[in-house]
Amino acid sequence: MRLEAAITGNLHKFMQKQSEAAETAVTNGVREITEHVKQDLRQEVTAAGLGQKLAMAWRSQLYPKGGKSVETAGWVWTKAPKLIDAFNRGTMIRSKKGIFLAIPTSAAPKRGIGGKRINPSNFPEPSLGKLRFVYRRGAPSLLVVDNLRARTGKRGGFARASESALRTGRGLSTVVMFILLPQVMLKKRLNTQVIAQRWQLELPDAVLRNWPDVPSQD
Repeated sequence: MRLEAAITGNLHKFMQKQSEAAETAVTNGVREITEHVKQDLRQEVTAAGLGQKLAMAWRSQLYPKGGKSVETAGWVWTKAPKLIDAFNRGTMIRSKKGIFLAIPTSAAPKRGIGGKRINPSNFPEPSLGKLRFVYRRGAPSLLVVDNLRARTGKRGGFARASESALRTGRGLSTVVMFILLPQVMLKKRLNTQVIAQRWQLELPDAVLRNWPDVPSQD
């Protein structure tokens, strides 16, 4: 009876250690693959020329949080799902509120009134001047601002002309702020599914690499 009890006790300890090893291996393996997926998705976005901000919108999380489990799952998501989906599929974008999509040029301010991304409705007309519609037959129409002068120095950009400049007309120009298009076709530039599938195939090996050695029971 004592021998059986000793064997049973040792077996229980061994099985307990194996269970803990499995929890460690699965949790660490899933964490490793989840991080690889997130980093590769971020790299894909920057390589496509879509900017660091959109790349950093990718996030990841393990569940359950703060513990080890053989049922650990990794979740990778983006805080900009509509943009990622558009570049993932390639899609046609049309204006929801009007006839045209207003595409800002490099001359337009980055931010409009209220600090939001520039568009015709928040364009700082009090400081730069009124937008003027320019129709072009057979070419995209424009929104321009007249009587602007180029700033000198590092700041760059354009400023409203002074009264003296308006009188002489020297150094003044009409600047294109927006190009008006009926629609814009976004080309397919991402393939997130391929990245996810590729790393999913690596998960079993990642679990095995993270399996700790469990000493045998004498």
